Amino acid sequence: MTTVIRTATPADDPALAALWQRCFDAPHITRLHALDPDRHRHTFVAHNGPGDGIDAVVVYVPRLIRDAHGTPQRVGGIGSVATRPEARGRGLVRRLLAEAERTMMAEQCAWSLLFTGTPGVYRGSGWREFGSSHTEGMLTPPAAPGAFRVRAAMAEDAVEVAALHHTYNANRPLTSLRAPEDWAVRVPAWYGGPDRWLVAEDRGSGAVVGWIVAQYEGECVEVRECAGAPGCLGELFAAVGELGRAAGLSRARVRIPDGPGVRAALPALLADFRTVEEHVGMARPLHATAESVRATVTAPGAVHWYGDCF
Repeated sequence: MTTVIRTATPADDPALAALWQRCFDAPHITRLHALDPDRHRHTFVAHNGPGDGIDAVVVYVPRLIRDAHGTPQRVGGIGSVATRPEARGRGLVRRLLAEAERTMMAEQCAWSLLFTGTPGVYRGSGWREFGSSHTEGMLTPPAAPGAFRVRAAMAEDAVEVAALHHTYNANRPLTSLRAPEDWAVRVPAWYGGPDRWLVAEDRGSGAVVGWIVAQYEGECVEVRECAGAPGCLGELFAAVGELGRAAGLSRARVRIPDGPGVRAALPALLADFRTVEEHVGMARPLHATAESVRATVTAPGAVHWYGDCF
């Protein structure tokens, strides 16, 4: 039977949801997909005809991402890639990626970005890995209270947290510009709601001056994102460590960009820590040059926050 490569239609939504449910343990994918008003035109499917369902899907997600100079550029994120097990090995994803590339070029994307644990699927289509790192080690003992009040965030903190994020990443390469709908849907999808976040308050004014998000599941605490005044980061780290110990964990992993403020604060969370290199990000130049894309993904302090995943 001939496989048809085409863009999705609203009638495909139930089949797409079923395919993603089969391939991923990520019920939020359909909510993230719905964020793009042009999602059907940006969703490419391999279809075997009426009644046979969808064999594979690739989604192109347009985002504004800062380049090496901090300037926002239109970037084509690739995500929600899935193939029915029975249809694997037929080159369907490569054909869908070619369609996505044509649309991204037509819509003036500077380059394309994806994150994967299977880079071999994408190398043949022009995407290349770039390195990133995280820091991990044992949790440090509890610390005495400091100059800031650290507490669980509340829904009413969301506006101040968004402002902290914007200021902290105002010129940071590889970061996405978050719209209100990202804060309403995308960030909670990956991080949970505000009750899963910690904020630091200035004890004098009560203003929220710092924010941190961590996951307390699996083998260790994992810090996913932070923002705010450098002086409060150590106390936020210490609070994360306290919650980790309460959850019975003894190790932590920090996925935030290195810098003097981070290095100074790390001992509040980690002891005997080490840096681990990894290659899960992949980029492909479109209208931008390969050199400018490489400069962005390897720039000092560059990070694509987990809460901006496609």
